[in-house]
Amino acid sequence: MRRARVAIFTIFAVNGFLFAVWVVHIPIVERRTDTSHATLGSLLLLLAVGAILGMQASGPLSDRFGSNRLVMLSASMLAVALMGPALSTGVVTLGASLFVLGMCNGALDVAMNAQAVEVERKYPRPIMSAFHALFSVGGVLGSLIGAATLEAELPIEVSMGCAALLGLIAIASCSSFLLRATHTSTSPNHPDATPLGWFSPRVLGLGALAFALFLSEGVANDWSTLQVKEHLDTSDGIAALAFGFFASAMTVGRFCADRISAQFGPVAVVRYGSLVAAAGVLLVLVSESLPLTLAGWAAFGLGLSGSIPQIFTSAGNLGSGAPATNMSRVVGMGYVGFLAGPAVIGWLSHVVPLTAAMAVPLTLTLLAAATAGTVRSPHVGIKST
Repeated sequence: MRRARVAIFTIFAVNGFLFAVWVVHIPIVERRTDTSHATLGSLLLLLAVGAILGMQASGPLSDRFGSNRLVMLSASMLAVALMGPALSTGVVTLGASLFVLGMCNGALDVAMNAQAVEVERKYPRPIMSAFHALFSVGGVLGSLIGAATLEAELPIEVSMGCAALLGLIAIASCSSFLLRATHTSTSPNHPDATPLGWFSPRVLGLGALAFALFLSEGVANDWSTLQVKEHLDTSDGIAALAFGFFASAMTVGRFCADRISAQFGPVAVVRYGSLVAAAGVLLVLVSESLPLTLAGWAAFGLGLSGSIPQIFTSAGNLGSGAPATNMSRVVGMGYVGFLAGPAVIGWLSHVVPLTAAMAVPLTLTLLAAATAGTVRSPHVGIKST
């Protein structure tokens, strides 16, 4: 089990690493393909569409063939797909490569979380949040290495090619340690089966909770820096600290959330974590001080950090015969929220000040706290109160 845990830790870290390498190279890709900001923004929607489609395909395929196989396939394809943007020479090839990259990343997202649930199910304590923490660590590592290659002015084909090769080597080293699915099916009359087609009431509830919290996270990712700059009239460098505080607190929180879940249960993690997040964004709303505002963004990240992993664990342990399919629905709904958050705040900022628009994540985190019981798991090995 320790080998399986280390293997899926590695997969999460590789996923974060590969995606971060792509992100830091976006300006280079934009120049190479002679793409405007507006066109690039439209092309990035293709990445999002590909990700959602990949998620929905990966769930049923993982249930049928095993999440271990889908992890190896989608992770390897993601590493190879990283070369698509690096080799693109125009808008058409870039759009196609981003769609494929998104599809591979979405498929891996569901498959690796389904595999993580398999490992956690056999483990004596909750470990889901740590997997997500390793994704963050991989992202930081990818950003640093990508920045170093850009500073050294290495050709993009070399830097992204080396990253893809490192990813493939790390992925191959995990192949023999991933677990085969052992989750058994239940009767179609089971209350957690899917009477509403693809979505049972539990899946809808978990998906709505994921939507709210992912939307809140998306707001922080895209608007925290601009909020500080606009509200407090700071420099660009100082404003960038807002996202740094948020992301750092989220990473630290993910490393701590499993112990809290083991002690008090996943419902407590979501309920009190969401309340901490709400308190953080409320501080952002009312603060006129930079230190207090940065503390608010840090509290927001800390509060959100452990909640999403609890939702994924619950989605994979509903008791139905298709745990990975359930997870793909929940992850997909969450991802839609992640994409919608920045857009919603952008629209509102035309009507009210950007800081006032932060009432949206405040409201959603309070609703998440009120509905935290949705993550209560029927799995006897995990506390749920």
